[in-house]
Amino acid sequence: MGKIIAIANQKGGVGKTTTSINITAALQSIKQRTLLIDLDPQGNATMGSGVDKNTLEHTVLDVLLGHATFDQTVHVTDHAGYSVLPSNSDLTAADVELMAQEQREQRLRKILIQVQDRFDYIIIDCPPSLNMMTLNALVASDGVLIPMQCEYFALEGLSALMETVQNIQQSVNPHLVLEGILRTMFDPRNNLANEVSAQLIQHFGAQVYRTVIPRNVRLAEAPSHGLPATVYDRASKGAIAYLTLASEIHRRQQKNSQTRVQSSAQESAVSA
Repeated sequence: MGKIIAIANQKGGVGKTTTSINITAALQSIKQRTLLIDLDPQGNATMGSGVDKNTLEHTVLDVLLGHATFDQTVHVTDHAGYSVLPSNSDLTAADVELMAQEQREQRLRKILIQVQDRFDYIIIDCPPSLNMMTLNALVASDGVLIPMQCEYFALEGLSALMETVQNIQQSVNPHLVLEGILRTMFDPRNNLANEVSAQLIQHFGAQVYRTVIPRNVRLAEAPSHGLPATVYDRASKGAIAYLTLASEIHRRQQKNSQTRVQSSAQESAVSA
């Protein structure tokens, strides 16, 4: 079963879409079958993956509403080999469109259950707000990865998002966990950035990824070429950071899988 990770932060401009694209591409580059789901009406993850949002026959909204199938909608990227479930401005009306649907917050979850075995990782790029798309993502996901800049106001946004995650855990998805916190656009010369980074590690410990994403021109340039940075300039500092992050995520997943297998074996032994 593929691991489903929502990339979420209610604060915009934290590198959420850049993270979604490059984690997906980096995981694919280490032989993991990956799917990127774009739930943002801006369609930036779609365009940044080389899929033209303006010529789409179907979008993720059509799949959620049952107007198109997953296979009719998914695209496979030429440059990196990962799959994309695309979006465009049609998603702006998603809240209204889904309002009339039964179990509207579980539409994405039901779709992913049918295709989860095809992928090792499913990465969901959430919009920078708590709307029906974000809710669908959190209900469908195993974990939440939170990209954030190390600045004062980012801590306030983090608190609000953690409260949202806890509410989802208590109501509709008890299996949802904090996958990790990712420090993005990091400048080690900035004293405030270092102070906030230290506070994050003090409070969240190992849940803060060891990998740090630096400010990098190549990361900013890559989307305009419809490419992940890991393809656009694999030797750049930004691309190397995301490749390192993908390895860190995969190691954690392997470790967690081994722990679950051992726990199941111990429970079976006790039962016997």
